[in-house]
Amino acid sequence: MRFPFIPREEKFFDLVQESAQNMVKAAHQLKEMVDTWEYVEGKVSEITELEHQGDTITHEIMARLHRTFVTPFDREDIAQLANVLDDVTDFIQAAADAMLIYKVDRPGQRAKELADILVQATEEVEKALPQFRKRIVLSQVLKRCVEINRLENVADRVFRSAMAELFADSADIADIIKWREIYEHMESATDRCEDVADVLEGVALKHA
Repeated sequence: MRFPFIPREEKFFDLVQESAQNMVKAAHQLKEMVDTWEYVEGKVSEITELEHQGDTITHEIMARLHRTFVTPFDREDIAQLANVLDDVTDFIQAAADAMLIYKVDRPGQRAKELADILVQATEEVEKALPQFRKRIVLSQVLKRCVEINRLENVADRVFRSAMAELFADSADIADIIKWREIYEHMESATDRCEDVADVLEGVALKHA
């Protein structure tokens, strides 16, 4: 597909931003599902559709990399950024899907905290990306990256507390296994947000 009036390098920015917006939607859907615990199957279906959309965007970015000679920044960084953004959405979908498949009870406070942190982290990523269109504001990217790293550290602490409480409070081995996997998916999603921040920071420093 050709976009005759859109510079190819600008289209990379558009696609990456679209991937981030898709990721934020998935995070919000997960938070709403965890907070309300209503219409769970429908919300999981919506998150799964967002995950499929993320895959489509990532595939388009990769296809464009193969046919574009000059890219706005290193093609390796573009590829890594596209992949880690997609990974965040993948882990969000995995957490939601596990809750449905395992037929878990209403999520507790730790799951709600992790979902809330995930929303904050993905929104920070989304806010950082438009600043790449103009080098003059690249310094602002570093501030976003610091906040994403802080949120990832908070998520780590919540995850550790969640695991400690899970093993201390539950006598049901099956329940422990189910929630351990769900917590791991949610924590991995915040880890991937930190990976996005690492890519953004590296690009910002290269072009500062």
